[in-house]
Amino acid sequence: MSELELTARWEGGYRMRTEVRGLEIRADEPPEYHGDNTGPMPTELFLASLASCFGMAVVHAGRKRGIDLPDVAVRVTGTYEGLRFSRIRVEVLSSHPREQLEPLLERAISYCYVSNTLLHQPLMEFAIG
Repeated sequence: MSELELTARWEGGYRMRTEVRGLEIRADEPPEYHGDNTGPMPTELFLASLASCFGMAVVHAGRKRGIDLPDVAVRVTGTYEGLRFSRIRVEVLSSHPREQLEPLLERAISYCYVSNTLLHQPLMEFAIG
């Protein structure tokens, strides 16, 4: 079984930095939440992760069927309820005909790691390392 491990490091205030394959992802909170606005909020990163992964999955599903999707985009809307999202809507946008996109949607759901993780809630453990 393979694993993916990342470490986010605190940089002061509410700023966190995570290194990924030599790249840096910075997260922060906006000023109204006492942050310095140096990066997206974690919830924005969460939704961006879902949108990006699902977009890649749609393109992959299209390629497997010989369908080129040069203008595909994915809009993700999270509805807050307290300290969580109570609803997440994933919408595929493209100029391609709807009847060609619909079959790709189900395949993309099965290919997308992020949506699969959300749909089939993993066991989560919290520990002091």
